[in-house]
Amino acid sequence: MLSAGEASGDLHAANLFRELKKLIPNLRGIGMGGVKMREAGVELRCDSTHLAVIGLTEVAKHYGEIRQALHSMQRTACEEKPDLLICVDYKEFNFRLARKAKACGIKVLFYVSPQVWAWRPGRVKSYGRIIDHMAVIFPFEVPFYQAHRIPVTYVGHPLAGKVRPAMQRSDAMEKFGFACKSPVIGLLPGSRVNEVNRLMPVILGAARRLAHEFPGVQFVLFRAPSIKDELLQGHLAGNSLHIRLIEGQDYDALQCCDAVITVSGTATLEVALLGVPMAIIYRLTPLSYWLGRLLVRIPYIGLPNILAGRHVVCEFIQHDATADKIAGEIARILKDCDYAETMRQALRQIRDDLGEENGVAKLARLAAEMLK
Repeated sequence: MLSAGEASGDLHAANLFRELKKLIPNLRGIGMGGVKMREAGVELRCDSTHLAVIGLTEVAKHYGEIRQALHSMQRTACEEKPDLLICVDYKEFNFRLARKAKACGIKVLFYVSPQVWAWRPGRVKSYGRIIDHMAVIFPFEVPFYQAHRIPVTYVGHPLAGKVRPAMQRSDAMEKFGFACKSPVIGLLPGSRVNEVNRLMPVILGAARRLAHEFPGVQFVLFRAPSIKDELLQGHLAGNSLHIRLIEGQDYDALQCCDAVITVSGTATLEVALLGVPMAIIYRLTPLSYWLGRLLVRIPYIGLPNILAGRHVVCEFIQHDATADKIAGEIARILKDCDYAETMRQALRQIRDDLGEENGVAKLARLAAEMLK
């Protein structure tokens, strides 16, 4: 059984299931996920497409749907008794699912460590009681779990060695029709409906300012598979900007960008691995942000900065996420060659530190051992 509640988790779980099928051809998979897991052959008991929300007030709005999905997955686990439950991120939901599964005698593998090292570190002991193994994607997480005597394996990041364009940048520029003499700016508004609705207006506001400052600037908007085209078109309606819309994280198109405005999340690491300078933005509801400030124990939210352990790219969070500030940072990247190159060098170092190891293949081997 696999349980994933967000677009990134859906993709990771799908890739994992495909790798596991290579090792165990007669393997059967059930669980919760989205389009990618269904395409990989997992029999979905719950569709998680509309469950990807973040922040307490957002969760409260969708509490009924999330609670229904949780009860359905708990019931399925205890009735069908899978040989292994693999929880992929989606922390609070999967914590409760894992606890129920463990009580029913089911082995539990948790993949993509809940960031207890960043907030609520005392909860690590609770995870130790409900899981059999923790598979982590960052090297610095291993000693944290070892210190609490929780079985842990660093499997490598699922994106390591995978974020590569299929063609040369010059060929990609020609394919997408980008003019070489005008800057290309990527816009990544996120994979959750609530974050798209909250952040698209400020992203478009920054784009309008940049279009005024850089005549001929080219915009490319990347739509996550979990976001319907109608939602983005609703935000773009009446907008005078010419924006090319691309589905998914097309690495060929992303490498064409001179700079990117991206919502905090997995996408920031994809952009970093391609070496593209960026500005990271995020907003929560006031209550969720206030509680987050009380709980979070690390100075950054962007994965490039967390991995580097220092400030590499600018983060515009909550009240700082304004069109003027974001546009100002992108303009600096476009104008100041030294500034942009320093950022690129730091991003290349992050890529080198993560290495080329196929994390999904190593995770599949770990899961196969647990299935034995």
